[in-house]
Amino acid sequence: MLDIMLFRTDPERIKDNIRKKFQDEKLPLVDEVVDMDKQFREAKAKGDTLRNQRKVISKKIGGLMGKGLKEEAEAAKAEVASIARELEALETLENELTAAIRERMLVIPNIIDPSVPIGKDDQENVEVERFGEPTVPDFEIPYHIDIMEGLNGVDLDSARRTSGNGFYYLRGDIARLHSSILSYARDFMIDRGFTYYIPPFMIRGDVVTGVMSFSEMENMMYKIEGEDLYLIGTSEHSMIGKFIDTILSESDLPQALTSYSPCFRKEVGAHGIEERGVYRIHQFEKQEMIVVCKPEDSMDWFQKLYTNTVNFFRSLDIPVRTLECCSGDLADLKVKSIDVEAWSPRQQKYFEVGSCSNLGDAQARRLGIRVRGEDGNYFPHTLNNTVVAPPRMLIAYLENNLNADGSVRIPEPLRMYMGGKDHLSCVK
Repeated sequence: MLDIMLFRTDPERIKDNIRKKFQDEKLPLVDEVVDMDKQFREAKAKGDTLRNQRKVISKKIGGLMGKGLKEEAEAAKAEVASIARELEALETLENELTAAIRERMLVIPNIIDPSVPIGKDDQENVEVERFGEPTVPDFEIPYHIDIMEGLNGVDLDSARRTSGNGFYYLRGDIARLHSSILSYARDFMIDRGFTYYIPPFMIRGDVVTGVMSFSEMENMMYKIEGEDLYLIGTSEHSMIGKFIDTILSESDLPQALTSYSPCFRKEVGAHGIEERGVYRIHQFEKQEMIVVCKPEDSMDWFQKLYTNTVNFFRSLDIPVRTLECCSGDLADLKVKSIDVEAWSPRQQKYFEVGSCSNLGDAQARRLGIRVRGEDGNYFPHTLNNTVVAPPRMLIAYLENNLNADGSVRIPEPLRMYMGGKDHLSCVK
């Protein structure tokens, strides 16, 4: 959510940003906010004047009564009552305008960073850098589910019977590998100075609307029937939400946090949810990074966060690349975003395994998160990034560490979590 002062001083900048995001249908909202804000300020100014008038007249009533001027005192009382009725109407108008302004401001996109490439959709995202050599072995790499089944590590049919499409059972060494990757990711981030959290897996509606746009909410979140609770789509939601309506000391910044959680997503409009696989699913687990920092430090943290993910994947011998999201592919709250994509030898292309986002002060404004600074309070910047999200990450891991005989190498960092094993063998 943008600062109302920007609507008052430079509405054209907001409109230009909307055009860069190819959301021209939202352009009228800017003029509506400007007009409603003007009405709000006029109503507030009139209300302030009336309150002063009421105060002055109220003081006179006692004096008039003391002088025996009963008729004049009754007239003054009537005037005070009239002012009270007018004030009540003005306060109702102010509340209505405040709600209407907020409703529009919540769907107007954040101002993107000048470095963001301009483009309509993800087809115009821009590759930034590659890490590791993408190779294709001289043997055929099976579909990831076939690799898992060769290791007796997945059961999709039972999951369909219990839960439907988009769910899975992991078992045996694959289940252990899944947990090992998350444990390694946890320690990887703790070693880099991040504080480890396990957050609530459900959050209230005011937190949901504070951390994400309405379109994201509609497409992602599962609501608990009959309660003001939603299942989280990522631990970022509850981790940023933990600061709602708080004032942080500047000395408490930066807050560098890493959190584990299951994640639940509707995946509305997703393609391939019916396909046999674990790429796009309704339930998964993830290790996340979250930072709350001073505005001037957020771009440095942005680079640190996605670099952490790159280094994590490279430590497991998985080639990756970074891809900058263009303006049209950025969610409305985001200032800048970079995806980390892993190499798939089977498909001979990269696919997304994580996303790093700088949201500026948008979430802080929505949630009422402030920092007490030397020159007054201000809104901090918030950032988030995926460390790793299996089982999707398992696709890249298995393909890049597969041997010709169907066994799978276990890189050194994971062996301590896998009971010392250096490979997984096929089940004959």
